[in-house]
Order: sequence, then structure tokens, then C-alpha cells
Amino acid sequence: MAKPVANVLHVLLLCLIGAATAAAQSPQSAPPPASADDEWKITDNSFLVEEAFNQEAGIVQNILGFQQLSVRDWMFTFTQEWPAPGMRHQLSYTIPVQSLDGASGMGDVLVNYRLQILEEGDGRPAFSPRVSAILPSGSTAAGAGTHGLQVNLPLSKHRGDFYFHGNAGASWQWTRDGVLLTSPSAAGSIIYRARQMLNLMLEGVVVGLAAETESTPDAPGVSRRATATTLSPGVRGGWNLTDESQIIVGIAAPTTWSGGSSDTALFLYFSYEGPVRGLPRK
Repeated sequence: MAKPVANVLHVLLLCLIGAATAAAQSPQSAPPPASADDEWKITDNSFLVEEAFNQEAGIVQNILGFQQLSVRDWMFTFTQEWPAPGMRHQLSYTIPVQSLDGASGMGDVLVNYRLQILEEGDGRPAFSPRVSAILPSGSTAAGAGTHGLQVNLPLSKHRGDFYFHGNAGASWQWTRDGVLLTSPSAAGSIIYRARQMLNLMLEGVVVGLAAETESTPDAPGVSRRATATTLSPGVRGGWNLTDESQIIVGIAAPTTWSGGSSDTALFLYFSYEGPVRGLPRK
């Protein structure tokens, strides 16, 4: 995995340098009106850190994510977000497929509800808390197959060419032996708008990973926790197909430190959002 990761990092570095060079060489012109200058064309397409924006009425988003952790370990996710029926309420689901130590299978499905409590405005961030049911649909051989609950509290606020996102949350999962595993998490990101449709990203995530110790005839398994810290530089860009439909692609190289060792992975992202016939509009 070292050589593919090195190639990804090399490509990512070239993208970052190219974007910075293009920005430096662009001719200076009169600034556009404040409203146009303040408009972000890409707003809800982060990779590891959740943004606090629900889907608009009539618009559905489809998200594909792929993470190559090692030669044998990988994860693929499909997420679909629906307004219910407008921006105030949002329903979504996430279906993962994963491979762990060579054993592949379906992961545990998440069914999500998110409430847009605050929309971003002057002096206030967007705030959209989420609660998710974890369904025991996954393969136990692939490290899944338990039920639980997940809560996340995302905040988002922009200032000029920078967007700032912060998350705080936790997951609770019950093992087949009845042990409750609690995994708190915190995350944050800085997004830089190099172009209207090109963003440079730096995301960070800290998770208290919970696991069950091995059970013995004399002692049942208990919960233990290790901390995993991830730092992920990335880049995303895309195209507006119409006024209401958009394609976004992205790439990142997340590095995770845990237990005295580190691993660098490859992350690929694809999103399409657009109108769906029959859904109520604004």
C-alpha cells in the first residue's frame, strides 16, 4: 500500500500547488458585488466532517465514498439524503460494504434524521443535529452486525474564502454479549475556496474507539477504548449541470494515528444532487 499512497500524496500535492499557483497568477480585476463574492458553489460535500446543511425541498443528494485502508482492508459507502419534505427536516440512510482482514461483507446500515435548527446568517452558524439508528444488518466476519445509536452535533460558518465546520458526537453499540460500547468523537475542518468550483480541504477527527475484550469462562468481556486521531488533506471540485443539479468529485489522503502506529489511506468521493420528480418544491 505504501507505493499507491505515495502516488496519491504526489497527485494531491500537485493539485494543491497548481491551485495555489493559478490563484497567484490570476490577473486582478474589480471585485464582484458582495452577494456574488460571498456565494459558495460547493457547501455540503465534506468527506470526514459533517456539515450543518439539510437538503432543499425537491433536491436529493447521492453520495459515494471509497476508502482504501490497506491492501486487504477497505470500505465503500452509499448515502442518500432526502428533504422531508423541506429543508427543516431531512431523512437519509447510509449503506456500507467493507473488508476487514480479508473478510468482506455488508456493514451496519445507518438510518438518519437531521433537524435544521439554525440556518447560517450574520453572526450565527448553521446548526443541524443528527440522530441515527444503527441497524444490525452487517456481516460479523467483516466486523459488523450490532445495533446501536449515534448522535452528532454539526456547526458550520463561513468567513470570506474559508468555511469552518465542527462536530461533537458519540456512538453507542451493543455487542452480542450485551456489552455497551461507547465511542465519543470530535471533528473539525477548514475549507478554502481556491475557485468557485475548487476547494482545498483539511479535516481532523478524534474518536475514542470502543471494543470488547475477549470473554473467558471466568470473566465476561468488558468495554475498552483506544483513541484514534485522523488528519486528512484533500481537494474537491465539480460542475453545475443545471441551476439545480451538481456533480462533485474529491480525493483525500487521511492519516490515522492510534496505538503508537500510523496508517495513511486513500479516500475517493463522488456526489450527485438534483431534483426528483414528484417531490414538493419550494
